[in-house]
Amino acid sequence: MVLSDYTKEFKYNWKLAAPVMLGMLGHTFVAFIDNVMVGQLGTAELAAVSLGNSFMFIAMSLGIGFSTAITPLIAEADAAHDFKGGKSAFKHGLFLCMVLGISLFLLVFFAKPLMYLMKQPVEVVELAIPYLDLVAFSLIPLIIFQALKQFSDGLSMTRYPMYATIIANVVNVAFNYVLIFGKLGFPEMGIVGAAYGTLFSRIIMVLFIWWILKRNSKSKDYVTDVKIFVLDKSMLKKLINLGMPSAMQMFFEVAIFTAAIWLSGLLGKNPQAANQIALNLSSMTFMVATGLSVAAMIRVGNQKGLKNYLELRRIAFSIFLLGTILAVIFGLFFFLFHEQLPKLYVDYNDLKNLADNTQVVGIASTLLIAAAFFQISDSIQVVMLGALRGLQDVKIPTLITFISYWVIGFPISFYLGKEDVYGSFGIWLGLLAGLTTAAILLYIRFNFLTNKLIKTKHGVS
Repeated sequence: MVLSDYTKEFKYNWKLAAPVMLGMLGHTFVAFIDNVMVGQLGTAELAAVSLGNSFMFIAMSLGIGFSTAITPLIAEADAAHDFKGGKSAFKHGLFLCMVLGISLFLLVFFAKPLMYLMKQPVEVVELAIPYLDLVAFSLIPLIIFQALKQFSDGLSMTRYPMYATIIANVVNVAFNYVLIFGKLGFPEMGIVGAAYGTLFSRIIMVLFIWWILKRNSKSKDYVTDVKIFVLDKSMLKKLINLGMPSAMQMFFEVAIFTAAIWLSGLLGKNPQAANQIALNLSSMTFMVATGLSVAAMIRVGNQKGLKNYLELRRIAFSIFLLGTILAVIFGLFFFLFHEQLPKLYVDYNDLKNLADNTQVVGIASTLLIAAAFFQISDSIQVVMLGALRGLQDVKIPTLITFISYWVIGFPISFYLGKEDVYGSFGIWLGLLAGLTTAAILLYIRFNFLTNKLIKTKHGVS
């Protein structure tokens, strides 16, 4: 095949992926606004939000990862014109996400005392606990939204979740402004105000996407007359078999980044705040790769439904190519502006905290150099995971992610991240090693599976 066989798919891939990217970037932008607003209160408050969100990231990874099982089933059913199978996948997926959302809320709520056992700064822990109470409850609407989002993505209707996210962002920023700083007659609530903003925006997000799906002719019949408690064991089993490994894949990756937050906390509040800045910036570019991952999941799922494996492979590689090009651009951006970007998060006019703020910016700028290099690895591994989920291949990729992040990545972060070795930069070298290993192994897995499918269909031994 020539290069144009892949680049000609860029336009449609972008059309599918862009709304997902914008929606995911919307989530991250809200976190960016939270961090910038909270950063004005002080480095302890910024570190507290980082610590509280570290628990949330773990719970969200399980919920969001599990919900991705819905998309390939809907995409396959849509391509095969199997309405009954698609509606069953949606209904059972929604039910399981509701149960999971409630379970994750209870898990995070009762896990709060662990923060005292993690050797984190006491000042940071005491600020983080009331913040976490409210943000934990917002897991319920968030995971329900994810079920509706993955269903909408599976029908190639990727714009609707984006609209819901944009509206939620506006609500979040407005509530943050009035509640964090006590504007327009509201009480000044600090980081608890940021938590209220998150909760209200996520409730509105669910209500909006449900309303818009009920109005659309393509999705209306799926989301009306849903007998949510009339369940089929075989479909529940199918979703759990797809969803649990997908949840664990996301968990293993998110957990190593969460471990980086905790390891940074052992170095002090300033390294932890710097880690949060670098993590927030790099997660913005990761959302672009995530959009392409969803596009890969949808398009591979469609071609699997049509049993057209040659097209499946060509389309998947076109998405990998687009993701790599964008990752190189982001990597260069981080490398060129690694000293300037962290300054967005702190107030240099705050003379009382000037020494702390200067140290935070210095550490964060170094971490962005590591983030620049892992853009390519991160993009490839997440797009590969999306394509493999489209093939409904989840068990081996789960093992790959565990080995990459916890057998290879975490030990490097733990050893090199000690204060007398490389400190914060050493932690991020471990992240780079884990992501690179995952990218290589997942590529090998996808290449092997697609070649096998093509040979089997065309009778090549």
